[in-house]
Amino acid sequence: MKFAGAYSLHNGQAEWEKRELSDWLTDLFEAPGITIGSGCTGRIRSHIADELSAGGWSHNVRIDPHYDLTVTGRFRDLAFQIQTGNISRAIYDLMKLQYLYQQGKIEAAALAVPTKAAGNLIASNVASVERVWGEVQLFDRIITFPLLIVGFE
Repeated sequence: MKFAGAYSLHNGQAEWEKRELSDWLTDLFEAPGITIGSGCTGRIRSHIADELSAGGWSHNVRIDPHYDLTVTGRFRDLAFQIQTGNISRAIYDLMKLQYLYQQGKIEAAALAVPTKAAGNLIASNVASVERVWGEVQLFDRIITFPLLIVGFE
């Protein structure tokens, strides 16, 4: 697995850079021992969980104590979400991140998804960085928080 690129909405890149976590975030995906393909999502998620824990992040954090809705990680005023499943789940992830922002719990977030080519190797109809980036630009007045979309392959 490797980092493929990042896209910034509402100055998301600047927010990660301001906290000196931009390189750390993209380095999460430099894992040559993980091969993208069918059945790889468990290894990807395990790797991400280990790296988040090592970096001091909370893992699988509830967005509200009354609901079993989580984001992959939180650290201070940032949230991180990875999506290796269906495209509809990525849109749902954006709703959870928007909620955290509107509640004043975060100031910026990152959503990591595979490239289209990598997603096709994982399964059918998997979220892709190309599609998510296109759609967040369409909804840029609904998605109002600083967001960095990270692509990996």
